[in-house]
Parts: sequence; structure tokens; C-alpha cells
Amino acid sequence: MTQEAAAEAHVPTRHARPDLFGATFLATIGIVMLAWIAGLVWAAIAFFNWLV
Repeated sequence: MTQEAAAEAHVPTRHARPDLFGATFLATIGIVMLAWIAGLVWAAIAFFNWLV
């Protein structure tokens, strides 16, 4: 096998699907974290409002 023949070998890569899955996963984590922080802020405001 010459170097030219080895260079012409094409190995298909799976690239689009893992990127979409990773982006969806990161977006889901971001939304959950945002909801969690908003819940903590709401609870703190409700607690201090009840305290005062």
C-alpha cells in the first residue's frame, strides 16, 4: 500500500448527532440550574418577607 492509497482512505465520522445531543444536554442542565437558583431566590425572599 502506497502512501497515496492510505491518504485516500476515508473513514466516516459520526459528528452531527453527538454535537446535537451534547448541546441539548447542556441546555437542559442550564435550564434546571436556572430554575433551581430562581427557586432559592424566591424562597429567600419569601422567608425574609415573612420574617419582617
